Amino acid sequence: MSTSRVRLPAYYIPHGGGPWPFMMEDFGGKAAWQPLISHLEEIGELARKRAKALLVVSAHWEEPVPTVHFGKAPGMFYDYYGFPEEMYRLSWPAPGAPEVARRVEELLRGAGFSTGREEKRGYDHGTFVPMMVALPDAGIPVAQLSLVAGLDPGTHLAIGRALGPLRDEGVLIVGSGFSYHNLRMFGDPRARPASERFDEWLRAAAEHPDPGERDRLLAAWESAPDARACHPRSEHLVPIFVAAGAGGTDPGRLSFGGPVMGVATSGFAFGG
Repeated sequence: MSTSRVRLPAYYIPHGGGPWPFMMEDFGGKAAWQPLISHLEEIGELARKRAKALLVVSAHWEEPVPTVHFGKAPGMFYDYYGFPEEMYRLSWPAPGAPEVARRVEELLRGAGFSTGREEKRGYDHGTFVPMMVALPDAGIPVAQLSLVAGLDPGTHLAIGRALGPLRDEGVLIVGSGFSYHNLRMFGDPRARPASERFDEWLRAAAEHPDPGERDRLLAAWESAPDARACHPRSEHLVPIFVAAGAGGTDPGRLSFGGPVMGVATSGFAFGG
């Protein structure tokens, strides 16, 4: 693996629904997913060329304090329900990254956060599903970081800011969520216009040329059009706060945009 220590971006990606890469015909067919597949593959290519490790912040892990996974060989955590039996035999054996985990802990504690440690929890589907597309060879070590219960935007922006130095240390930060996440509305024709209004706002906020104003807008996301219609609970949005915080003064840019599962969806890169 050839890596360069040029500053890496921090990403916010949509991870789709359930084990979609292995059930695409049940989720609209491969053509519907090809733009997201291509986006994830591009991130994987960048990681192979420039990253020594990944730090993934998944919407599917919350703890009372930011908790870092120190395991050397995380297993699989199939945190989805109602899928065919073979979806519970998927394997993505990427090694853990204890040294990166230790550095994450150091940075967070240096910023005044109390932290926790975890070693047994496997890769949840917010991590392994998109990464099986991006990095099917599972060859790059992965450290995992939880969200903080309560899902406070300012807390997660501050976490991201504390982790910004990792971008200069060969660690690719990936916030894995979904810019629309209202499970009850998927498949409902009313979901699309609501998602489009929120998505337009989110793009403008994330790409605001003033990073301070960008972070202020993101922190006030509940005032956006259709905010709670798109996110009745915000865990799938919160990873963007970590990515934006890690972006620091670097601009945000749209890295993915298009319909996913019938709703307007965006992903962003901060810096890089």
